[in-house]
Amino acid sequence: MPAASNVRPTRMEYLKTVRRIAMAKKGLKLLKLKRQALILEFFTLSKTVATLRSGLRKKLQKGYDSIHKAELFVGELRLEYESIRMSRIKELTLRTKNVMGVKIPQIEQQERSSVGPEQLIELPPSINQAIKAYAEIHRMVVDVAEKETALRKLLLEIERTKRRSNAIENVLIPRLQGNAKYIKFRFDEMERESFIKLKTVKRKMAQREVA
Repeated sequence: MPAASNVRPTRMEYLKTVRRIAMAKKGLKLLKLKRQALILEFFTLSKTVATLRSGLRKKLQKGYDSIHKAELFVGELRLEYESIRMSRIKELTLRTKNVMGVKIPQIEQQERSSVGPEQLIELPPSINQAIKAYAEIHRMVVDVAEKETALRKLLLEIERTKRRSNAIENVLIPRLQGNAKYIKFRFDEMERESFIKLKTVKRKMAQREVA
């Protein structure tokens, strides 16, 4: 019998403990369902990230080739000059969405060209192609960063949910069940004591009547 000296062996305490066991089991079930949903989301997102990374590698190779061709056609100095004239990269807006209690980042990119219309007309086709290639690379890099951040957050929540469910399943529920058994044991003990006392009283009363 587990030591539960801090538990009051009363009927109210017993009912309260039984209710807590039921609630803990319900919470454990919900946590396990949540963890399963998070794992499913994690693996689905992992496949998306793998596809994006594969596409990004191809786009990077295409971008390197476009820069190399532009350098061959217009020369290194012209390429550097046009790169200095280009405006800053597109602005990003960070938002979040809630997935099973996890705040997942969403990065929105402003659809704004890094060069003006007049500059596009002036530029040689080889430089225009390089600009377009790297604009696509930028979009993909941001997309990969967003998805990989989401993966890390999901993984952390999966581990946190696992620790919580383990604590409930292996610590809280066994302790509550031990308390319930202890209270019931004390009830049975008190009933036996009461029964023995009652028999003793009856026997003494019977002896007095005979006397």
